Amino acid sequence: MELAPQSQSETPLQRIAGSQKTMRAALSAALALAVGLLLRLWMLKDLFQIVGDTQIYGEIAKNLLRHGSYALTGEGDTLHSTLIRLPGYPLFLALCFRLFGVDRYVAVAYAQIALELLGCLLLADFARHIAPPAFRSGAALCTLWLAALCPFTASYAVTPLTETTTLFLLALAMWSLARFHARPGWKYALVFAFAVSYAAMLRPDGALAAVALAPAMAIGLPPAAIPRPRLARMALVCVALALLPFALWTARNWSVFHVFQPLAPRSAADPGETAYPGWERWVGTWCLDFTSTYNIYWNVPEHRLDLTAMPGRAFDSPAQYAETAALAAAYNSNGHRLTPQIDAGFARLAQERIAAHPLRYYLWLPLGRLTDMWLRPRVDNLNIDLDWWVYSHHRAETRFSWAYAGLNALYLLLGLAGLWLRPRFWQALLAYMLLRSALLLTVTAPETRYTMECFPMLFALGGVALYWVTYRVSLSVLKLKASPGSR
Repeated sequence: MELAPQSQSETPLQRIAGSQKTMRAALSAALALAVGLLLRLWMLKDLFQIVGDTQIYGEIAKNLLRHGSYALTGEGDTLHSTLIRLPGYPLFLALCFRLFGVDRYVAVAYAQIALELLGCLLLADFARHIAPPAFRSGAALCTLWLAALCPFTASYAVTPLTETTTLFLLALAMWSLARFHARPGWKYALVFAFAVSYAAMLRPDGALAAVALAPAMAIGLPPAAIPRPRLARMALVCVALALLPFALWTARNWSVFHVFQPLAPRSAADPGETAYPGWERWVGTWCLDFTSTYNIYWNVPEHRLDLTAMPGRAFDSPAQYAETAALAAAYNSNGHRLTPQIDAGFARLAQERIAAHPLRYYLWLPLGRLTDMWLRPRVDNLNIDLDWWVYSHHRAETRFSWAYAGLNALYLLLGLAGLWLRPRFWQALLAYMLLRSALLLTVTAPETRYTMECFPMLFALGGVALYWVTYRVSLSVLKLKASPGSR
């Protein structure tokens, strides 16, 4: 936290009071970080896990270190080049493996915990810059507490996936944006370019940070802050540096696979590998929540397709149920493989269902999936059954899940209140959340982690709103005590 310059007319008593206030703020910030660290260490002990995506990223990282090849390992330990994952997270894992040892994923989790707590500090400083002058220190502290104690983001710090590094880079981009406006110069412009570029190298949707936040770098700058020709030169250099990794990645993909692929394919399949567009399209005609994603979508191919696990909305008629059952039986009897014929059968079913209910497919289901990703209790990576809402099965888990849903709603409400207060850069923060939500309307299989990238914005906006509320309440209490009737 930076202190405001002291006035020449300050009395010794005012200086002592100011130093005491600064000390209290420092102690509060240290306590927030300590509690946040303890929360993440507890989660590391109880929730640490290595999932399928982690193994894919880790395999690429190990092949980079051992063979200098961006590749996966096939049968007989043969290497085959891949483009199904962007290089940002494999490079991060390769660095961790180089520093701490290959396959030391616990060390990766420790590194992610450190990054996330650093990101909390960056968000606090960002909130200090966007809040009104009277609220700056308080908004920064509230933001720090909201970010450090959030269990949703903390649980991903202990899982080697792209979420934590993405959250850190978003915080870094927001921080450098505010710092650039306070002190325009190359340093913060280059930091911003690095943050948004690397965020996009982690996941394709990371590019939204540049789309939403980059215009705010120039908008609102007073003409006297930086000459326009110099600002234009900085913009051109930063854009070139930000696009350079994607140019190299695109050139590599063209050289190896002879395809134009500047990001990663939506199908997560290398050129020449089998894709299943019919199956994907059919799932999109009924999939609404994470339960269906987990029980059905992730299991096919390679695992049994169980019709009893499907919701009733997957079938519009007995004839459709019979046709679906026949396709499922053919798939299960074929060693859990989707042949072109079976995939074509699902494509026909999908077309029939879409033609009968176009609004359901193009509007209601996408909106429902987006709602599920925003409002569902964020317990997907906890040790809780997917049917948490069935109170008779597990009362404690149901109560815990509803508490998590309430906490999630609180963060969203604080973020909305922060938008209502319209702090600096609120348009850019809202633009990012709206763009991300629009992109998520195209997702077939919803997961709550897809909205996690909006939490840095919610933390900063919520911190401003939370301090505004406490400030107004404190002011009301002081006025009440000072009124003649209170004596």
